[in-house]
Amino acid sequence: MLSEQTPLAAMAPRVWAVGALCRAVADALEARFNPVSVRGEITGFSRAASGHCYFSLKDAQGQIRCAMFRRAASLMDFMPRDGELVEVQGRLGVYEQRGDLQLIVESLRRAGQGALFEQFLRLKAKLESEGLFDAGRKRALPLLPAGIGIATSLGAAALHDVVTCLRRRAPHVPVILAPAAVQGGQAPGELVAALQALYRQAEAGGIDMILLVRGGGSMEDLWAFNDERLARTIAASPVPVVSGVGHETDFTIADFVADVRAPTPTAAAELAAQPLETWLAAMDLMQARLRDAAQRRLDRAGQRVDQAAAHLGRPSARAAQQHLRIERAAQRLRHALAQRVQRGREQGGAMGRRLGAGAAERLAHAGRRIERLDLRLQLLDPRLVLQRGYALLTEPDSGKPVTSIAQVQAGQALRADLADGHVDVRVSTAGANRP
Repeated sequence: MLSEQTPLAAMAPRVWAVGALCRAVADALEARFNPVSVRGEITGFSRAASGHCYFSLKDAQGQIRCAMFRRAASLMDFMPRDGELVEVQGRLGVYEQRGDLQLIVESLRRAGQGALFEQFLRLKAKLESEGLFDAGRKRALPLLPAGIGIATSLGAAALHDVVTCLRRRAPHVPVILAPAAVQGGQAPGELVAALQALYRQAEAGGIDMILLVRGGGSMEDLWAFNDERLARTIAASPVPVVSGVGHETDFTIADFVADVRAPTPTAAAELAAQPLETWLAAMDLMQARLRDAAQRRLDRAGQRVDQAAAHLGRPSARAAQQHLRIERAAQRLRHALAQRVQRGREQGGAMGRRLGAGAAERLAHAGRRIERLDLRLQLLDPRLVLQRGYALLTEPDSGKPVTSIAQVQAGQALRADLADGHVDVRVSTAGANRP
């Protein structure tokens, strides 16, 4: 019991000013808890124009307000989203203006990321020491793929993005899909099986490159692509592999092992197939070059024909006929080349190689034909006959060849062309040969 001498003032509780009480509570929290680490689910995440971030952490039993100032927020390597489970480090305090309990966050990471990241680094170091990441083993992607394999989930948004991109850029290239889970405990095994199925297609000649794709997510979501067996399977691929896993800031072991790493699934598809317009432009350039080459070849052949005709003086009817045949062959070549290029444009970029080979073969064939015609034309050159001791008789005024005794009479002047010149002669007698 209180004695009669106990003053009533000593029994009264202390009266606090609001601000003083808030500061006292803050000091008590500082001394008792800080620094503090907290695990919880993000809710109400927002980023102000100032760069500061505000959100709450919650679990089944409670919730606490959090603030992350611009300097700390700038150090994050991902953008937090509502519903993500995270671990934060910071200092517990009181926001005196509202009297709210508040956690000032100094660092934030996805929950469990620390242990997973350590596993990631250990496996990365192991495979790197074995040379699986060496630049020397990386292969270039085929310029004109005969077929493209895709390993991903049937329900993945990444599949829609990749197929849409390939249909737009290279609709003529066949695509083979090997479905597999891309998240969860069964995903690594299914991805390995999908790749092995695509390898069999590659060995049969059906595809010559593979896209391994998945959309973005947390480290846990992408963890299947950090599997050692999957990494070794990628390294054993008989054809180049493009890894397009996650967003641009996401890196997995699959990215390091693959021949090419794309920042997104869509970027992987863009790397795999050049747009159709590029090949059509290349075909136009090829057409122009083939046309110019054919024309130069024909011009040279025509020049040889003209030179041969000049040596003959006046070409015989047979020589003129051969010249006409050469010109017709040139016209057919130009027409065939134009038709071939037009068909190639209609069939798409994949026809580019066959167009080039076919046109080149036609050009070579036409060249050989021109050479044979030129040789036959040269064989008609009377000089070859004159070199064997014969002479070509012509009328001096008209230049008309004398091929019959009926064309001459005694005393008529004629010109005799020999192998190395000509002489003027006069007919002494004219009569038919008799046995």
